[in-house]
Amino acid sequence: MQLPPPDAARSPRTGYTRAHWEAAADALLAAVEPHATDDRALYHFPGSRTSWSGRLSDGLEGYARTLLLAAFRRDESALERYATGLAAGVTGVWPRIEDRSQPLVEAASIALALRLTRPLLWDRLDDGVRQRAAHWLGDALTAEPWPCNWELFPVTVGGFLAEIGHEPEASRKAIDRGLEHIEQWYAGDGWYTDGPGRAFDYYNGWAMHLYPVLHAWLADDPDLLARYGGRLRAHLGDYARLFGGDGAPLHQGRSLTYRFATTAPLWLGALTGHTPLPPGETRRLASGALKYFLERDAVDDRGLLTLGWHGPDESVLQGYSGPASPYWASKGFLGLLLPPDHPVWTAREEAGPAERESAVTPVAAPNWLLQSTRSDGLVRLHNHGSEDVRYDPFYTRFAYSTVTRPRVSPPDNSVTVGGDPHREGIVSLGVGAGWAASRHTRGSGATVTSLVVAEGAVEVRAHLVSGAPPGTPVQVTGWAPADGTDARSELVGVHELTGGSGPAGDCVLSGTVGEGPTLFVALARLTAEQDPRSLAHSVSVEVGQAADGDARDLTVRWPDGPEQRFRFRPTASDAGPEPGREPGPWSVAPR
Repeated sequence: MQLPPPDAARSPRTGYTRAHWEAAADALLAAVEPHATDDRALYHFPGSRTSWSGRLSDGLEGYARTLLLAAFRRDESALERYATGLAAGVTGVWPRIEDRSQPLVEAASIALALRLTRPLLWDRLDDGVRQRAAHWLGDALTAEPWPCNWELFPVTVGGFLAEIGHEPEASRKAIDRGLEHIEQWYAGDGWYTDGPGRAFDYYNGWAMHLYPVLHAWLADDPDLLARYGGRLRAHLGDYARLFGGDGAPLHQGRSLTYRFATTAPLWLGALTGHTPLPPGETRRLASGALKYFLERDAVDDRGLLTLGWHGPDESVLQGYSGPASPYWASKGFLGLLLPPDHPVWTAREEAGPAERESAVTPVAAPNWLLQSTRSDGLVRLHNHGSEDVRYDPFYTRFAYSTVTRPRVSPPDNSVTVGGDPHREGIVSLGVGAGWAASRHTRGSGATVTSLVVAEGAVEVRAHLVSGAPPGTPVQVTGWAPADGTDARSELVGVHELTGGSGPAGDCVLSGTVGEGPTLFVALARLTAEQDPRSLAHSVSVEVGQAADGDARDLTVRWPDGPEQRFRFRPTASDAGPEPGREPGPWSVAPR
């Protein structure tokens, strides 16, 4: 990919300007064109992988997601080619939109692209093509979505169809129904869970905020925009902290192969005027993410986006990931809708949060603790509230970062009790200044009540295991830095844990459940600093038993910070167990 020379004056941190984004978009569009079918209705990219929806649906996905890129770029030549493909696709080439089918997803991209480029594409089509296209899209108004961000695909289609006057009543019902459904998943402070449960990840930005805010903006609906724009503004205050100093987004959640789609909510805030971020910071974070991936083999030697994170990597893929799935990264080019003279393009780049200061930031809705260090630009997420509907290492690990990835064996950032590493049914116990806590129960009946306390790059990790027979083995693991990074990991046992490791170790500690609930405590650190202070001199930890005999006390003293005290105790509803029975379930909170 040939990009313009860096502009150090306007963009001293990334060198990227609008010209770099335009060049990247143009290169991606040029690279996909040879893979279109003769009628241009389908795009089949090379590779043996097929999603569970099949080759035909994958070809539609290739059309829809690259059309979205052409729409953000407002490339009239490319849009003419997509107009030809649209005319062919709606004559029977494309699969029908049915309940919970992948074409429903792609219909949303097509509808959004048509709405954004109406004078350039839709209005130039023959009337017959427009009628057939509206009829094909119309099935999305009544198709049943999966109960998650999919609820917003009929909203997006309905917004376009209502605008052109096609089935206005059905379109309005689809819009109202979808927006009503996502209300039950709004957790406050700008955060949605992606469907029932507590699935917090990047779908917040590239789906849950993107579609409602764009719909309200395009519909020129001030009331809707005030509601959804206000939520976006609140979200971006936290979201900006999810990017490392090198531009990397946190490696957490599903569908990471969309890569720089993570920049979509940053641009969306600037586009609609609902952002707390200065223009120069918005561009710095977005350009940093684009540059990060372009420099790490996200694009192959044919100019195509690969299925993976850096280069090809099947570990981040889902069953629905087909050859064209990475092209949802097109959402990252939303900023090209902003004119060249907009401040987000003309302002001088400003440092992002991870570059400005070291911080430990509680995020209440997902019950996360964000830990960043200015010296190395690393960002760490301590997860005490997010999980998918199934056990998934990209949701259920205790911690994620911008320089690590989930490891299979031994599982990183996990607590294994009796050989079982699963963490499901997470109960959030709170988050506050420098700490976060949660509880989960294993299938065996053992319960793990967990606390992390952080300062700088250092973490105190405490896990109280209850309900497990005496002698049950326990393993605690720490960070597993990815290959090619300068980051180093340490894990040191403080209480009831032995083994330990240094910067080059496997970061695995071992212990054994004693008589009754047992508290395991370790110190952990992930850092790219060259000569950090030793962990032993970075924090002091004291474990004790409360006067009532049941509770366990944990005191954390930082050399350059405050003393923090916590108490693990049986919850009030279960206090006072019968003689001989173990108390529980347990909770933990500051005292």
